[in-house]
Amino acid sequence: KQYQPGEAFGELALLYNAPRAATIQADTECQLWVLDRNTFNNIVKDASQNKRNKYEQFLSTVPILTNMDKYERSKIADAIKEVKFNQDDTVIRQGDQGDVFYILVEGSCIATLNANKNQAVMTYGPGDYFGELALLRGEPRAANVVAQSDCKLIQLERKSFKRLLGPLDKILQRNMSNYMKYAKKN
Repeated sequence: KQYQPGEAFGELALLYNAPRAATIQADTECQLWVLDRNTFNNIVKDASQNKRNKYEQFLSTVPILTNMDKYERSKIADAIKEVKFNQDDTVIRQGDQGDVFYILVEGSCIATLNANKNQAVMTYGPGDYFGELALLRGEPRAANVVAQSDCKLIQLERKSFKRLLGPLDKILQRNMSNYMKYAKKN
C-alpha cells in the first residue's frame, strides 16, 4: 500500500490494543500528524457515544421499537448507518434483492409499484420504516420507494436486522397486512 495525503494508518493497533501489523516507511519527505492512544480512544469513544445517544433517543420514538429496552435500542444504535437521499432519488427499486431495512429520520418518501410509478401506494414520514419484507421473506423488493424531499434515513443490514430485530419478527409479520392490499391489486 502506498499512502497519499489525507490517508491514515496505525488505527487498528490503537483500536484493538494490538501490535503493529506492518512497517510504514516514507518514500519522500513528508509531514504527519500523530495521535497518542489515549487521545485517539477518547475521540473514537466520544464520537461513538454521541452517535449512540442521538439514535437511542430517536429510536425510542419509533413506534415499532418502543417496547424494546434501552440496552436493545443501544445495540441497534451501534449497528445502524446514516444515509441521505435527495428529492426524487430512488431508495428501493422494485424487483431488486433486498439486504437493507430503513427507518426514515427526516423527510418523506412514497412507495409506488412498477405498474403505476406516479401513484403512491404508501407514504412514509419520520419514524416510519420500510424494506423489512425482503429481509423477512428473502424475496425481491415488492415496491419502489422514492424520496419526496431530501431525506435522512438510518439503515440496518440483513445480518444485524436478523440478530437485533429477530424478537420483532412477529410484529413485523403482522404489519405485512398493511402491504398485502396493494400486492393483490397487481
